[in-house]
Amino acid sequence: MFAGAQVSLYPMTDGFADVILSSLSALDPWRDRLRIETDDISTLIVGPPEVLFPALRDLYVAAASTRKHCVLRATLSRGCPGEPDDPICQTNALANPSEPLESRQASALATLGHAPQTGETARAQFSLYVMGAGDHMAEIMGCIDYLKQSGTFDRSKNFCTRLIGDSGPVFATLQEAFCRFGPPLGHVTVDLTVSANSPSIA
Repeated sequence: MFAGAQVSLYPMTDGFADVILSSLSALDPWRDRLRIETDDISTLIVGPPEVLFPALRDLYVAAASTRKHCVLRATLSRGCPGEPDDPICQTNALANPSEPLESRQASALATLGHAPQTGETARAQFSLYVMGAGDHMAEIMGCIDYLKQSGTFDRSKNFCTRLIGDSGPVFATLQEAFCRFGPPLGHVTVDLTVSANSPSIA
């Protein structure tokens, strides 16, 4: 399969270039397990979800730790029929196709207790899109039910769900949503925004 993300980091500071370049160094420990390509608009990160989400977490934490207002924007996709299979994306993280929705919810929740604490708060909103045939709304509603029990759920918004908490559990919650809902070998995408150090927070 093919899995990855197009990621852009937006620091709200005159020194934005320094924040971006220093934060990208947080990806260095993951580079041997990911394919990373950066241009003037975004960074493509291709690899298995169990590596991809911790790498995104570390990128976000590095940017947040500058204490500047930063926003991470990402479009994530797995199983896109327009992309060739990539050996670097081999994974065991996806749900078993025969596993009932309730079992997948329970499995997702069981993993969250192992998420590391980073000390950086993540305020995120995201939307899960299940492509192709089948009852995609059952998968989306099942994901929302899981999110409400995750410990990172903040509230539902129009077109998206808001999460808040330490970035370790937040990115772990996102990883499970990406891997456990929708057909395991089907096309699933996530639209994600994560904000740090916003001046609008009282």
